[in-house]
Amino acid sequence: MKLSTTSSTRLAKTPLLIVPVCQGEKPILPKGVKVPTGFAARFEGKARSTRSTFAQSGPADQVLLIGLGARQDVECEGLRRCGAIAARQAEDLGVAKASFWADGVEDFECGGQAVGVALAEGILLGAYRFRQMKSKPEAHKCKAIGVSSDDRGVKRGLTHGRVTAAASAYARDLQNLPGNKLTPTEFARRARKIANGSPRLTCKVLDERAMAKLGMGLLLSVSQGSTQPAKMVHLCYKPKKRSRGRIALVGKGLTFDAGGISIKPSAKMDEMRFDMSGGAAVLGTFHALTQMDVPYEVHGILGCSENTIDGAATKPGDIFTAMNGLTVEVNNTDAEGRLVLADCLTYAVKKVRPDTILDLATLTGAVIVGIGHELTGIFPSSETLRDELVASGQRVGELCWPLPLLDVHKEGMRGTSGDLSNIGSPALGAGSSQGAAFLSSFVPADIDWCHLDIAGSAWGTAQRDWVGGSTGTGVGVRLILDYLSTRA
Repeated sequence: MKLSTTSSTRLAKTPLLIVPVCQGEKPILPKGVKVPTGFAARFEGKARSTRSTFAQSGPADQVLLIGLGARQDVECEGLRRCGAIAARQAEDLGVAKASFWADGVEDFECGGQAVGVALAEGILLGAYRFRQMKSKPEAHKCKAIGVSSDDRGVKRGLTHGRVTAAASAYARDLQNLPGNKLTPTEFARRARKIANGSPRLTCKVLDERAMAKLGMGLLLSVSQGSTQPAKMVHLCYKPKKRSRGRIALVGKGLTFDAGGISIKPSAKMDEMRFDMSGGAAVLGTFHALTQMDVPYEVHGILGCSENTIDGAATKPGDIFTAMNGLTVEVNNTDAEGRLVLADCLTYAVKKVRPDTILDLATLTGAVIVGIGHELTGIFPSSETLRDELVASGQRVGELCWPLPLLDVHKEGMRGTSGDLSNIGSPALGAGSSQGAAFLSSFVPADIDWCHLDIAGSAWGTAQRDWVGGSTGTGVGVRLILDYLSTRA
């Protein structure tokens, strides 16, 4: 769908006019648009409620009202959902284009720019459909929505929101691709393509031979049971002006995870195509960085692999040496994501030397048991990083929940024959904390670090108009972009 900005001075001819309305307030219609008597009076404006009619006269053929709830309660999430409802209603009504009347929305407490971002993201992500694998994909009926506003802040927000929404949609596309289409090699190819889109981006891809020279025994232990060779991608973004710091983003890119010899149950194994969602979030972030500037040097490290089974696959009890020299007992081959991340984290520490590392991974089912699908579990090493990520999550509608990482969790990951075990004791519980504890052995204490467990929030979330359902959510992209843009 195409999203454009138009003036609110005069409404152009449109098949559908969409007007947001606060509860208890009268709809403000553009000059010349008349609707049947009582149509507006009977609309209460409750959040997410809708009412439509044919216009009696004026430049609009139909008028759709969307409720925002009480004015004092209007926040970015409500506006994002309003935009998504607008896009979906326009599609259901079968109109080729629509106009969203945003005159006056800059008066909401969140401010014009935030309103513009929320509306753009809602409209574009609400219209998102994954149809790439259809032999005859059905085209959108509604091709374009124009947002009418003359406020500079709203216009800036709409421009920014187009970029962040496109990046999130890109990540969703990656998530939704099946494992036979998005292989580690294809993942790396797409990363190179992203980097080619901007002079401020570079991309280096390490093959298995190069990783072996670096001593990345943990990552390579995961791929040795697959015919698809592993790849490690290193993206780098340089800002226009002098960098205020160096940030590394590390993404788990398991393009399919059968569990290895510790094989997963067959039920819902198809969903393991989503096990690369952390990598998708990182690559989606760089998709946006081709069009926007942030004041930091940003590195993206993707560990791309499959975890399948053949005669060469890792056996439970096998011991491998990590890039940082630690030895690890692989007592459960289905706890493979942390092995991939461990070597990627060490690579980031040694080769990038960042001030801050964020890693994103669909790491544990335990995080779903603990906090469900609507939250991302985070394990920040500092209160500042915790507060920044929580605040960014609230702004973009990707909520983060801090979880504990205690010494007892770290002690529980000690190995019997090796330095570490990749799986802790079930008696200890807190599987997500155990996973984070394992990863902490690969990040020095002097680097600010946060592990983000997106196993719940990457897919299968509740329906919120612009996101939700059985497909990928694109989680992490907009969160990271907000963090990079607002970090102190």
